[in-house]
Amino acid sequence: MHKFACVCLLLLGLGGCTVGPNYKRPAMHLPDQYYPPAATQPASIADLPWWDLFKDPELQALIKEALKNNYDVMIAAARVEQARAQAGIARSEYFPQVGYGASVSGERAPLIVNHVYYGYNFNLSWEIDLWGRVRRLNEQQRALFFSSKDVQRGVWISLVSDVAQAYFELRALDDQVDIARETGEGFHQTWELFNKRFNGGAASGLETSRAEAAWANVVAQIPDLERQITAKEAAISLLLGRNPGPIPRGQSLTDQYDLDVIPSGLPSTLLKRRPDLRAAEQVLVAANAGVGIAKANFFPVISLTGLLGGISPQLSGLVSSGTQWSVAGNLAGPLFTGGRLKNQYRFSIAQWEEARASYEQSVTQAFGEVSAALAAHQQLAESIKDQTRSVTAYQESVKLANIRYESGLSSYLEVVDAQLQMYPAQTALVIYNLDRKVALVNLYKALGGGWNLADTDWTRPGVHN
Repeated sequence: MHKFACVCLLLLGLGGCTVGPNYKRPAMHLPDQYYPPAATQPASIADLPWWDLFKDPELQALIKEALKNNYDVMIAAARVEQARAQAGIARSEYFPQVGYGASVSGERAPLIVNHVYYGYNFNLSWEIDLWGRVRRLNEQQRALFFSSKDVQRGVWISLVSDVAQAYFELRALDDQVDIARETGEGFHQTWELFNKRFNGGAASGLETSRAEAAWANVVAQIPDLERQITAKEAAISLLLGRNPGPIPRGQSLTDQYDLDVIPSGLPSTLLKRRPDLRAAEQVLVAANAGVGIAKANFFPVISLTGLLGGISPQLSGLVSSGTQWSVAGNLAGPLFTGGRLKNQYRFSIAQWEEARASYEQSVTQAFGEVSAALAAHQQLAESIKDQTRSVTAYQESVKLANIRYESGLSSYLEVVDAQLQMYPAQTALVIYNLDRKVALVNLYKALGGGWNLADTDWTRPGVHN
């Protein structure tokens, strides 16, 4: 027995051997600065909590409701719990597995006294992790758990971004309806003016018909815009986890909070700020551990087994009599598997190669998303400035055209033409404003916005803000 204990201690001491490669992050060339070039600064808009960027109270209320009730949030939370349980299952293999059993049997035959026997047993099995298979398995499941947590954080920031973008799109549609109604009213007034002059014999039927056609053309777009508003409200309701219905409005699109210059932070910090990149790396860590598991399968499994039991014809004497025990060490390993283990190992390496390529692709794509959002936000500011000047000029031209027409200094074509050109200019200004707000949302998401928030700031929105 003493020798057996020494062997057990020796095997446990050798348990520090772990086959397979230890994880090392792939070497990647990270840019020194984002493109287009901007001033290098450690601060980033991603350091802001979402409520400091989206300041409209109605929008904040919608985001809070979505974080509580959204279906994707619930699914992500369930997957985190699944991964947590899987990690717990893997961790259990560090410990001895103990079971029990009990039995009752009877015997009766002619000329033989009837007998009833009671039995019990406790059994134990424990794998000695000599090659690190169990350690690699735990490393794999921990990585998958961490990945699920990062995926969950990615769902949170994506949901915040989706709600904000949909809300801005809804406000843009509201503005377009208002412009269409105002423009339609303007054409209606022009038509009334032309019609009055026509009835007085001072204008032609062509003027009246042209003004009526322009009026009807603009008014016809209002029902379609209202249809889009209903569809957008339904989409927002789905994000909120509720049935379709009206969505409350707050500030207008042009009054929404924005920044003239956005701090983007250092490119080297993006790997720790973006939850999807962290999740992709944890998948790579898990795949790396999978290589170690597959390699450990080539080696024998060494385990300890034990048994404690007893049998007695009397229930009261079950423990005191007939007790037996046994302890054994077992070794089992493969000799011929028809290439199964070799191909499992090749499969695990291919999985690692896939995970590495996916991680590197995600990192490269992330820098592209930041660059695209930065460029959009910067350049759209110029578009908004120029388009605002255009709208102001068209408004002045409509005013002057009406004065000239009423004074007999210009034809009806000048009035209608001025109104026709002002309408798309106003609509274009709304779209530019929307695109810049969406670029801000995309940039916040691309930089990993809210990366330093605690889980409770997401799962219990409103408690900390």
